Amino acid sequence: MKSFDYEKAIRNNLVDSSKAIKNSIFLIPEIIKTINAISNCIKNGNKVIIFGNGGSAADAQHVAAELVGRFRIERRSYPAIALTTDSSVITSIANDYSYDVIFSRQCESLVSSGDVVIGISTSGNSKNVKNALMVAKKKHAIAIGILGNKGGTIKNITDISIIANSSSTPRIQEIHRTIFHIICEIVEKDLIDGEKI
Repeated sequence: MKSFDYEKAIRNNLVDSSKAIKNSIFLIPEIIKTINAISNCIKNGNKVIIFGNGGSAADAQHVAAELVGRFRIERRSYPAIALTTDSSVITSIANDYSYDVIFSRQCESLVSSGDVVIGISTSGNSKNVKNALMVAKKKHAIAIGILGNKGGTIKNITDISIIANSSSTPRIQEIHRTIFHIICEIVEKDLIDGEKI
């Protein structure tokens, strides 16, 4: 019986990942719009709110950490909140209401006009992400979807959508993480340059 070829599997995954990221060049216009929205939001004294499920929840926390802490440059802290971190809030809302409103309920109290609200969904159809973005729009925030699966239904309600061109969840997540690093790097540079003027 032939043993599993680890080297081939690793090589194939690395090649697939690099191709998926390379094929995301067409997303540059939406990435630029997102960078401008976040930079303007922070310049105007507003905040960034981010959320998603599973691996996307981890990505939300990652991005918030890069903004509140730092990415590459020593600078002031930028206001960002991941709605995936407070287990008491999430479990109480899920228990008392529904898992479908764990983010929208938080958005009701935390989102202000002019904020940037980012929902991450590899399927593009996560109901709790969609519900929260709809609340954000009602509160006059900028609703951004970081999506996969051709954008699913969420792309129809956002102000900006960045849609990873893949049907593979791991590839979509890898594209999302690369894009988030690009966004954090350029937002940081843009804000630092603005503060020197």
